[in-house]
Amino acid sequence: MIPREYITELVQRSDIADVVQSYVQLRARGRTYTGLCPFHNEKTPSFVVYPESQSFYCFGCGAGGDVITFIKKLNNVDYVEAVKTLAARAGMPQPEEDDQTGRLRARILSANKDAARFFFASLNSDAGRAARGYWRGRGLTDATIRHFGLGYAPDSFSAARDHLKRLGYNEEELIAAGLVRRSEKGGTYDFFRNRMMIPIFDLRGNVIAFSGRKIDPEQRGGKYVNSPETLVYKKSRTLFALNFAKSSQTRRYIMCEGNLDAISLHQAGFTTAVAGCGTALTEEHVRLLGQYAEELVLCYDSDEAGQKATRRAIELLAASPIRVSVLNIPDAKDPDEFLKKFGAERFARLLDGSAGAVVYELSLAKSRRDLSTPDGRTAYLRDAIGVLAGKLTPVERDVYAGRLAEETNVEKSAILTQLNAAVRAQARRAAKEREQRLLEEGLGRGSRLPQTPGNGQTQYIAFAERQLVAAIIKNPAFLRQAAPRLQGVQFFDAGMGEAFALLCEKDARGEPIDLAALSGELPEETLARVSQVLAQNYDIGISAQDVEMYLTRIENSRPVSASAGERSAGELAAYIQSLKEKKA
Repeated sequence: MIPREYITELVQRSDIADVVQSYVQLRARGRTYTGLCPFHNEKTPSFVVYPESQSFYCFGCGAGGDVITFIKKLNNVDYVEAVKTLAARAGMPQPEEDDQTGRLRARILSANKDAARFFFASLNSDAGRAARGYWRGRGLTDATIRHFGLGYAPDSFSAARDHLKRLGYNEEELIAAGLVRRSEKGGTYDFFRNRMMIPIFDLRGNVIAFSGRKIDPEQRGGKYVNSPETLVYKKSRTLFALNFAKSSQTRRYIMCEGNLDAISLHQAGFTTAVAGCGTALTEEHVRLLGQYAEELVLCYDSDEAGQKATRRAIELLAASPIRVSVLNIPDAKDPDEFLKKFGAERFARLLDGSAGAVVYELSLAKSRRDLSTPDGRTAYLRDAIGVLAGKLTPVERDVYAGRLAEETNVEKSAILTQLNAAVRAQARRAAKEREQRLLEEGLGRGSRLPQTPGNGQTQYIAFAERQLVAAIIKNPAFLRQAAPRLQGVQFFDAGMGEAFALLCEKDARGEPIDLAALSGELPEETLARVSQVLAQNYDIGISAQDVEMYLTRIENSRPVSASAGERSAGELAAYIQSLKEKKA
């Protein structure tokens, strides 16, 4: 565990508004800051930072917590890694920890770095002659090969394993890194063999995975072999070359289908090219891109699979503030081939002329119908209205309705009537889906409580429990008033009960009482709900009389266990553990 004194100093040095502003464009609103939430797609800001409580909360998706939680969620890392990230930012020494998972993560990153060096050295050895020929045959310069750390995995079952073991790594660490696999007979062997190696980096420049492309078309196995997911690598949250692209001055990003396309584009000067890592675009990718890109040009292959990927990406990006356009690549199957045939200047002109997502979808819908027949025109209009009923402005819908009228010889007024009806129907569906989602997530009521015959009264008591926790975090002196009177009381809202018990334990040990005291020890969902309560009370003064009212309400709600007695810090810790086990 990281010492509490270290966490306290780290939080004091890491003002949440300054940290969040490094990733999210914030606007001051009185004593708070607002911006677009980095954890879900939205066009209207619902993400709020509260400097006074050093917390954040999103009223759209329910994410909340302190500055450590923010870094943890944003970078998809655990608590310890988030602390290390903030420590590096604050100029503090890395924390000393006794954490098995943290140590293994560090060993995996170190093994990946040494493996990347081994593959690069192998590329430049006699054994790597064919691989060097391949990279150069793809038109890559030595500078590009060095920049991306491209390499070669020797045609051996043990070369990488033996090299890494000589550096001090054990087999379990290499298996955890995805570099080595265990055979059915119990032995181990190299996962990557006789393949061109492409390292995959995280945003901090750590090697987190590899993609291996086969050299010989007759070689067994797929065209690409990719690292399995590990403690440090989640493909749905990783974009190839984003670590390089994020340093670019332009905010127009290019989304490619393959990593070699991205590498070729970078070499040609298009340094915002990124690619997925063996998976289609995900919501996590969209949120990640939203931190850097204002426009995303979809640059997938022109085959059926590429068109399917394009349509899927447009759907995902519809709820994002990122502008979307689609690049049609003529006379070439992918960007790499186009660059080789026509050069970077032609590709730049192609980019500038890329069509918007709506134009692309309408063109696709039109290509599937025969507009020379009444049935074909009707079907095309039905498809087109489905496209235009999305998130367009009334002016945009009017313009496209005019285009449809010219294409189909149907009155524009009739098209607008159908289109407006579709917009209203879509709004009703969206509202109903949101209401259902809030009900399922429990955000509509603010807590998840057991359904009992007296549930209305339960909600009444749970409100007092939540307000009490907020009051204590805002003014720790209230804990002296509350702790003796709530010995043995089981909270209706189990999450707030866990938070209250943890606050009592911290106070008994003389530790600070604030949101950071709960971070890392409460489940993420519970911490988010505590942040929600703080957000709801940020400009409300809670007096001693208010706290007295909350305590009376809680005390009168049910009898106190006669055997509870006065709890020590150890007993409180046991109580917290029992709550966690019950939740699990």
